[in-house]
Amino acid sequence: MTITNVGVFGVDTGTPILNPGESAILAVGAIKLQPWVHKGKVKPRQVTTLALSFDHRLVDGELGSKVLADVAAVLEQPKRLISRA
Repeated sequence: MTITNVGVFGVDTGTPILNPGESAILAVGAIKLQPWVHKGKVKPRQVTTLALSFDHRLVDGELGSKVLADVAAVLEQPKRLISRA
């Protein structure tokens, strides 16, 4: 799996294209301050976009979606890497 940072170029999101030999590629967009609903209130938050492309011959769509959701959850709550928080 490859990770590409399109945000470094100021790009919000993109569709990553698999290179030969890759099973998946995750694109991370620019991190920007945006209004976000948090605990029922709109607050400014650092927000980014994630896009995952994967080879369906190797990775089922359900598994790919779960991986993307897990990456998002860890980015939202980094403590999840060291605990069950």
